[in-house]
Amino acid sequence: MYKDYNMNQVTLSLDLEIYLERNDIVFIINELVESIPEESFKHFQHNMGTSSYHPRMMLKLILCGYTQSIFSGRKIEAMAKDSIRARWLTQSQMPNFRTINRFRVNPHVQYLLKECFIHFRNQLVTQKLINEEAIFIDGTKIEANANKYTFVWKKSINNYEESLTNKSKELYHQLVQEQIIPAIQNEDEPLHLEDLTKITNSLENEVNNLTDKINNENNVEQRKALRNKRIKPRKYLKQFRDFKTRTQKYQQQKAILNKRNSYSKTDNDATFMRMKDDHMKNGQLKPGYNVQIATNNQYVLAYDVFQNPTDFKTLIPFLETIKENYFKLPKYIVADAGYGSEENYQATMDDFERIPLITYTMYQKELKKKYRTNPFNVSNWRYDELLDVYFCPLNRRLKFKRYSTRIDKYGFKRNLKLYECESCKNCPIRSLCTKAKSDKNRVIQKNYNWEYFKAHAKELMNTEETGKIYKQRKIDVEPAFGNLKANLAFTRFSVRGKDKVANELGFALMAINIRKLTAYRQLKDTNELKNKDLRMIFLFLNPYFFILKTI
Repeated sequence: MYKDYNMNQVTLSLDLEIYLERNDIVFIINELVESIPEESFKHFQHNMGTSSYHPRMMLKLILCGYTQSIFSGRKIEAMAKDSIRARWLTQSQMPNFRTINRFRVNPHVQYLLKECFIHFRNQLVTQKLINEEAIFIDGTKIEANANKYTFVWKKSINNYEESLTNKSKELYHQLVQEQIIPAIQNEDEPLHLEDLTKITNSLENEVNNLTDKINNENNVEQRKALRNKRIKPRKYLKQFRDFKTRTQKYQQQKAILNKRNSYSKTDNDATFMRMKDDHMKNGQLKPGYNVQIATNNQYVLAYDVFQNPTDFKTLIPFLETIKENYFKLPKYIVADAGYGSEENYQATMDDFERIPLITYTMYQKELKKKYRTNPFNVSNWRYDELLDVYFCPLNRRLKFKRYSTRIDKYGFKRNLKLYECESCKNCPIRSLCTKAKSDKNRVIQKNYNWEYFKAHAKELMNTEETGKIYKQRKIDVEPAFGNLKANLAFTRFSVRGKDKVANELGFALMAINIRKLTAYRQLKDTNELKNKDLRMIFLFLNPYFFILKTI
């Protein structure tokens, strides 16, 4: 006997919700997107043309696709037709892949995603799933949607530009000496794009004048002489046109680079970085983006995308982004040694007025006995505060010499104090102490501002409360990247351009948040059912226990 199955019988359509489990992931997606106020969607309204799909529905559909590791617009379209979850979220509306792709790269979607993260965090705080005491910050590199061999290097551009400048200057001097064109500037000044344009125009006029003379000349010998005279200007004109084109190209490339050292021709916003996934096994760089996230209890609360490969220059702008767009900064800012710099400590404590639980590069090494007992380590040298003097391993004095200011390439200023040894002459351990020339004394530099921040960081790490919070970093922020790359299989962007990449990253990070919250609710319901069953069994057996006890 079979269950009733008849394809020809007319049936009434039912609500698809009855086919979904009680704690299905789509209910959390629906709950989250519905919590966004209607005014947040006003940017998508239009009064002309045909009606469009509601952005609330489109947001739900794309989030549903990303939670199932579906990142392709065509596959999300197929899911909207086939999946019961997607059909319930969209109420059986089926946008095509072009509509889906246009929506997820729309600039206004970035604002919607920020609203999603804000409301999601508010739900977590209400349900007491996270605490507001600290955020854990870390970064990872994700490959861009760009060819691996489309690199443009800043150093190469500078070398080519320098070579072009020298060649153009040399040719220009030849033109002036041969009196083909008049001098347009001083000899020592380099040729700029405007100068190349003037030279090119002068050569064009010269060639055109000679061509007109040739056309108007009837004498064969004269025509031949004019043609010979035109050979050099035409040759120089071709070269200077090439110089002008290349100069324009280098200027455009420099504008794209800005402060970066490289970019990809496929995706100009992507920077070549060293990835953990080394496809050539030789340390080759790949185009990508530096993704920064802030988490608590493994939930991603904020994110941002950066073009520079190092983490320490991303902390300050990332904290500003969190403060302006997401939520009020908590008391503790927790990050690893990659963020430990004087600039970051100073900004976190002075500008943001927060406590940085951030180690620095040498922190672990300084804890080792070998480092603390090394007599040639300057940090172990004896210091007399009253005399402001250091003493080397041979007890020779290093007196204060002068103040010094260092400004790095990013514009951050460091104030240093320099100390010089009174005499390193005839020192038996000189080779172990310094690599300076034999006629030079040992000079050390001390940055007391940096030393203060290092001492403050050590104190925080050794305090029980703050040390415990810092130890939580590894089990808080690192699993978020594991969920993103391993479980969600999001290892490469599918769009190009920083703004579009930020949109796609927002969908992916919110997807892992939704998956985690769904798993938590399902586990909670399972435990509640088990506890309920145990209570029922206890209530059922309780009379028998009472009877046995009275016998």
